[in-house]
Amino acid sequence: MTQRIERLHARLGAARAGRARGFTLIEIMVVVVIIGLLAAVIVPEVVNKVDEARVAKAKEDIQSLETALTEYRLDNSVYPSTQQGLKALVKRPNDPALTNWHGPYIQRLVNDPWGHPYQYVYPGTHGMAYDLYTPGPGGGTDTGADSGTGGTNHNEIANWNLGNSN
Repeated sequence: MTQRIERLHARLGAARAGRARGFTLIEIMVVVVIIGLLAAVIVPEVVNKVDEARVAKAKEDIQSLETALTEYRLDNSVYPSTQQGLKALVKRPNDPALTNWHGPYIQRLVNDPWGHPYQYVYPGTHGMAYDLYTPGPGGGTDTGADSGTGGTNHNEIANWNLGNSN
């Protein structure tokens, strides 16, 4: 009787082992479809958060540059010219009229989050003392954009559309 039970257990074990071979094609396809649906929902949300973070960073950079430009003006009674640009905040311009330059007003110039340099125009053309902006993610390639000279680039982030005053 014991041998008979052992043989029965051996047959059942072999039968179970034969059935547990892996997943069927349908099971694998269901898992792939579920992963695809999850990715379709999650990936756009993550991309949107990255874009929002870049815009926030550009706004913070513009505000920091505005602070440095204000300090420059307080010391020199005038903002840097367009030709001197933002470099005047880091390195003293070759202008003998600047007798009170106490810079650097910022440690280094950085590019915007999309890799483009921040743009500076003095005097400003948007009702501000100066224009300080980045063309944004398109780099100024928006249709109809004139990048800071009165045109409308709907992607640009600028001191005149941040609600700040200088």
